[in-house]
Amino acid sequence: MNERLSSTVSVSLSADQGGGMIGHLRLARPERHNALSLADWQAIPKAIARLNDDGARVIIVSGDGASFCAGADISEFDVVRKDPASARHYEAANSDAFAAIRMAAVPTVAAINGFCLGGGFGLAAACDLRIATPKATFGVPAARLGLAYPVDAMEDIVNGVGLQAAKRLLFTAERIDAEHALRLGFLSEIVEVDRLEDKALTVAGTIASLAPLTHRATKATLAALTKSAAGDALERAKDVGDVTFDSQDYAEGRRAFREKRPAIFKGI
Repeated sequence: MNERLSSTVSVSLSADQGGGMIGHLRLARPERHNALSLADWQAIPKAIARLNDDGARVIIVSGDGASFCAGADISEFDVVRKDPASARHYEAANSDAFAAIRMAAVPTVAAINGFCLGGGFGLAAACDLRIATPKATFGVPAARLGLAYPVDAMEDIVNGVGLQAAKRLLFTAERIDAEHALRLGFLSEIVEVDRLEDKALTVAGTIASLAPLTHRATKATLAALTKSAAGDALERAKDVGDVTFDSQDYAEGRRAFREKRPAIFKGI
C-alpha cells in the first residue's frame, strides 16, 4: 500500500523482518521544508486511520528532503486563518491532526531532520518517540507571528520538554538545537543524517516484533494519565486565542513574514 492523501501527505506500509507491519506517514513538500496547508492538516487523521486499518503495528512520521516539517504554510493564512472564525476552523484541523497522532492505537516514532518548527514541532511532540539528527532545529514561533496555539498542542509541548523549557520556547520564540532538545528529554537519541531512516526502522521493527495488544494497552494507559484543560479554562483559552486572530499584531506578523523582516507589535 502506497497512497497520497494530499499534495504533501502520503502513507505506505513495509514489513519488518519478523513480519510485523510498519506504517509510514511521510510529508513530501521538500521545496517548502514540508510546510503544511490546511488540506494537509486535514489529511493527517485520515492517514493515521488508514495505517491503523491496514494493520500497522507502529507508525514512523518523517519528512522528505532537508527538514521534518517547518510547520503551517503561513503564506495561506490571509485566507484560511484570517479572523477568529476561520482561525477556529483551522485550529480544529490542527488539533485533529495532533490528536490523531497522539491517540493512535499503536506507537508512533518521529524521525526528525532539519526544521521542526511550529506545527511541525507539534506533530513531533504528539509522537511517542522522537529521534533526530544533529542538524535538527526546534522552535515554536507563535510570538513572532502574533497568533495563539491550541491547548492540546501546548500540553504536548509541556509534556515533551517540561513546563519551564516550554515557557522559554514560547515566550522567547527562540530555536534550540538537537543536543539541547536531547538534554530536555524531548529526544530519545541523536543519530547522523545518513543513519536516521535506518535507526527509525530499527526502533520501529523492535516495536513491531513485540506484543501489539500490550502496546495498545500501554498507549491507552498513558493517554489516561494526560489531562487536558476542561470546562471554563478550555473555553477561556479558546476565547483569548481568538482575539489574536482579529488583531493588528497578527496582520503585522503576516506582513513581516512576507516581507522577510522583524515584526513590530503594538499589542492591539
